[in-house]
Amino acid sequence: MDLLLLSNSRTPDGGYLSHAVGAIAAIASGRTRALFVPFASVTVGWDDFTAKVQAALAETGIVLDPIHAMTDPPAAVAAAEMIFVGGGNTFNLLAECRRRGLLAPIAARARAGVPYVGWSAGSNLACPTIGTSNDMAIVDPQGFAALGLVGFQINPHFTDAMPPGHQGETRRQRLAEYLLANPADTVVGLPEGDWLLVSNGETQLAGPHPAFLFRAGQPPAEILPGTALSA
Repeated sequence: MDLLLLSNSRTPDGGYLSHAVGAIAAIASGRTRALFVPFASVTVGWDDFTAKVQAALAETGIVLDPIHAMTDPPAAVAAAEMIFVGGGNTFNLLAECRRRGLLAPIAARARAGVPYVGWSAGSNLACPTIGTSNDMAIVDPQGFAALGLVGFQINPHFTDAMPPGHQGETRRQRLAEYLLANPADTVVGLPEGDWLLVSNGETQLAGPHPAFLFRAGQPPAEILPGTALSA
């Protein structure tokens, strides 16, 4: 498989996917068309979301084919050169994919070697479940099971920062709760600006920041950029 799983889309300077254009072009490896799945977008219409991503990818030469405009979405997945899945609300993304019968076809294409690029919610969708999303459950996706392209969970936008005076749990505390309920799982806390590249059976962290590996009963382990994650 060739997977590019980004923590985020927006950069501190207001750019959209600008930090990842090179990585996206690299995984495309000369391919010029990508099937785009915009279902995570809730407040922005899917046509407008597609246009925004298309503008961000202008220098790559990649043309997006929005899946919501297809008369036969599963057939479009079967014919796709690449599959891009945008960010937003993970629950809405999973619900719309499940309703259209797209989970198995997308997983099959990715496992057949079709490049899969996801950011935020799109990265969550690549995991066994969406249980480590940061999003509100605004819709019922009829189960949390997702694509299962990787054997671990991702927590995108990972940060342990707390606003002054905030009395809620830190992200580490929330992930500790998750692992108490799901002790067999492994979670990668992926900071903004970072991504995971899965290629040739190896998963590697890229970007400017260390990530963190969370397992039940163990302190978080720091992962440095350039590190390959074992199975």
